[in-house]
Amino acid sequence: MASPPNNPFFQVGLDVHGRRCVVLGGEDEAADKSARLVAAGAKVTVICPVVGAAISQAADHGELHWEAREPDLEQDLEDTFLVMNTCHGNADLVERVRSACVRQRILLNTYDDPERSDFGMAALVNKGHLRISISTSNASPTLAGRLRHQLDELFDEEFVEFLDLLGTIRRTLRERISDGAERRRRLRSLVEGFQLRAEVDLPTEWRQQLTQELEAAK
Repeated sequence: MASPPNNPFFQVGLDVHGRRCVVLGGEDEAADKSARLVAAGAKVTVICPVVGAAISQAADHGELHWEAREPDLEQDLEDTFLVMNTCHGNADLVERVRSACVRQRILLNTYDDPERSDFGMAALVNKGHLRISISTSNASPTLAGRLRHQLDELFDEEFVEFLDLLGTIRRTLRERISDGAERRRRLRSLVEGFQLRAEVDLPTEWRQQLTQELEAAK
């Protein structure tokens, strides 16, 4: 029997369009979070003395704002909707960011620390209009990432075109057919032949391997 999730979170989609979102940190995790916020239409500010090439290039292209300095939590969080703290290895900063966000009622996600987060970041499959969020409830973010990569390969450009046309047809039918039942019947008929076929291949002798790893870690 599976153990209960540490914190399964309540799965929602968050509207950040046009809202100020602050990312603390400049490494790969900060780049990933910044890119996802930019794609969702957020006004992103990255605060870190040194950042990687992805953030630097995004700033050069005007996709986000980068401030090359240490954060000033009182000033930087003013009028902020949410904070992504990707800094790790600095327990004092993590606690100060958490306290500031609680005090100012700002949503916070802390890298690899669900106890100091108001929401979790699921691995995301993003193909055209398709969004699939994948979470292991923090049991194995590595596995969630692997699932994302494999599902990403499964949905090809033909699928993207298929879904795009479905969206166009749905909008057209909503404008031209007032009968909701008839619209649903016609839309259902367009996807009746769609099937998703996939197999799960676990590592050979995975139970023995994981049990040995668990014993070695004790």
